[in-house]
Amino acid sequence: MKPGIHPDYHPVVFRDASTGDEFLTRSTITSEQTVDWSDGHTYPLVVVEVTSASHPFWTGEQRLLDTAGRVERFKRRYTQGYR
Repeated sequence: MKPGIHPDYHPVVFRDASTGDEFLTRSTITSEQTVDWSDGHTYPLVVVEVTSASHPFWTGEQRLLDTAGRVERFKRRYTQGYR
């Protein structure tokens, strides 16, 4: 690799915003927030909306969608001038 052209690749803690689960990995992302980890080091903290701890595919929980309401709203909106 050429020196000086690649971003800094360092340890970062990611926190799931909905569950509070945290995991330590490596990334090039930076953050002003920090967190003290169990190994005694302080790492940048990045809060994300969805991780495998909260995503329905990984948790097995299904979310109910109001598809009937969406279809009816679509029909009302776009069929008014065609009747």
